[in-house]
Amino acid sequence: MSNLFVLWLTAVPLMGSPGPATLSLAAVGAAYGVRPGLGYLAGIIAGTTLVLLVAATGITGTVFALPSAELVVFSLGGAYILYLAWRIATAPPVARKDHMAVSPSFSGGLLLAVTNPKAYAAISAAYSSHHVIQDGVVLDAAAKVGALFAVIVVFNVVWLLFGGVMSGFLSDPRSSWLANIGFAVLLVLSMLFVVIRL
Repeated sequence: MSNLFVLWLTAVPLMGSPGPATLSLAAVGAAYGVRPGLGYLAGIIAGTTLVLLVAATGITGTVFALPSAELVVFSLGGAYILYLAWRIATAPPVARKDHMAVSPSFSGGLLLAVTNPKAYAAISAAYSSHHVIQDGVVLDAAAKVGALFAVIVVFNVVWLLFGGVMSGFLSDPRSSWLANIGFAVLLVLSMLFVVIRL
């Protein structure tokens, strides 16, 4: 049990800290609300879980060893983040929401998660940092996948809820617009920060 606790201590700052996926969830929650953001949340969780499985099986190293594979994946992610930032920046103010404003979808969340460079770096670092079960490679892998999946779900839900709480304070159209612009800028900056550190 202590090994599992150490894994969580390692995973929480790596996987729960601000990055493209978590900031996008907060932005979606603030710009569109929690309920409209649930599909996007499900896509982020599904995509991040795929990244976890890829890291657990060791496929990450094989895929990114291919020429230009990393560039293609992260370019797709960067392009989607720019598109999402534009959508968030131009979302109608919370006080004037209309039913025509469609929040980002499951497929958008999935795309962002599987092309998010921070996810690969953070999950690979957390996954490879500790053994949870010393005797048995398969049991150890299953325990780590289960533990890290819990981190994925909890922290992504928290970030969406945080954005939803923020939207409650943004009844003034000007404040809502400024918050949307701020989240959009932070989203782009988070992607640039991750790319610079790679």
